[in-house]
Amino acid sequence: MKRLVLLAILILGLIGTQIQATDIIKPRVLVSTDIGGTDPDDNQSMAHLLMYTDCLDLEGIVSSPSYGSGNREEILRMIDLYEKDLPKLSEHIKGLMSPAELRAITKQGRKGAAPYRGFLTPTEGSRWIVQCARRQDERPLWISVWGGLDDVAQALHDAPDIVDKIRVYWIGGPNKKWSTNSYAYIVENFPNLWMIEDNASYRGFITQNKVKDKYNAGYYDAYIKGAGHLGADFINYYKGIPKMGDTPALLYVMDGNPDDPEGESWGGSFEPTARSSRPVFHRLTTAADTVPIYSIIEFHVKGPDRPDIPADSACFTLTIGRQEWDGFHLGGGDYAVRHSTYYLGTLPYTITSDIPGFPALEGAITIENLWPGRESATDCKVGPNWYTDKSDPALFWRNLQGAETVYKWRQAVMEDWGKRLQYLKD
Repeated sequence: MKRLVLLAILILGLIGTQIQATDIIKPRVLVSTDIGGTDPDDNQSMAHLLMYTDCLDLEGIVSSPSYGSGNREEILRMIDLYEKDLPKLSEHIKGLMSPAELRAITKQGRKGAAPYRGFLTPTEGSRWIVQCARRQDERPLWISVWGGLDDVAQALHDAPDIVDKIRVYWIGGPNKKWSTNSYAYIVENFPNLWMIEDNASYRGFITQNKVKDKYNAGYYDAYIKGAGHLGADFINYYKGIPKMGDTPALLYVMDGNPDDPEGESWGGSFEPTARSSRPVFHRLTTAADTVPIYSIIEFHVKGPDRPDIPADSACFTLTIGRQEWDGFHLGGGDYAVRHSTYYLGTLPYTITSDIPGFPALEGAITIENLWPGRESATDCKVGPNWYTDKSDPALFWRNLQGAETVYKWRQAVMEDWGKRLQYLKD
């Protein structure tokens, strides 16, 4: 954001025009979060977001937990904390959103992952996405996704006309496994969506717990401790150590040129991809079967033909990596389940069901560390505006693809936030 502001000032200065802070073109942003669900770092990222609403036209915050107990009330609780800190923040920062404005745009999305077809019924959150996207505005609506894609998929299903009006920055990786079906629906039906699929780059922002300096494990003591009500709440998540893995999805529109994903920004730098990896198996796999990390793996197995089982009703279980995933009957005895993982190496799995005559199955699959990896005939083709983690080995950080493009800016980001946190101590 700083570089955008300086550039605007320079340009207008050259043509003899004075600029006011209100003249800066802010990005339109809607945040979709699974806060309170699978990972407490969403609370950390939410605290950061609330302290930077002056830099955005924030149009929505949607609770969209694919898994876990996340809900709108947790967002409202964070806004309550922000309300107590706002007087001090407002002494130094102009243009922060009011608590009333924030509460009015906080909506409840889908609770739980979408079924196999990738969508189900509209939610308050998915309707709000459609409403915001359809507003008359030359600026695109940036949807910053900190969890699953279920409400984005629902919005696209209900209002396909919005595909040209939105741009999605999605923190994928682990979140991909919670929303495999909604992701599959989007990539198959909306390949021309403007998408940054960040599966690994964001991890360059996560604190190194064993590094005790003020930018990592020591950040809480150096900057957050004593910083108002938001600071007091922060200790409840990872003992105050900032993880904030979702924050790069916000940083991307705050710094640099968001129209250029291949350029530099606090939220990373990305490359276009022509496909999304989707290996499909109609047999049991073994350790000799290798698939790319973050790919959508489809397992199809034969079982009893049960037309009485409702479509999109979970009826069997894939157990892999000590977690269980719902599978579905597609008809004609074809049973299918999708899975995605960020684990590497060989993973054993089982497939079981209570359906009489359904075979108990065991197999294994091997995951390799390159996305989108080797091309497969079943991969999904995507359009020219689908971007993902850079594959240059020089940009791997700690074996994480593209993470160097985020890590390089982390200290600057944490210092910038530290200045705002200091306002809560004054």
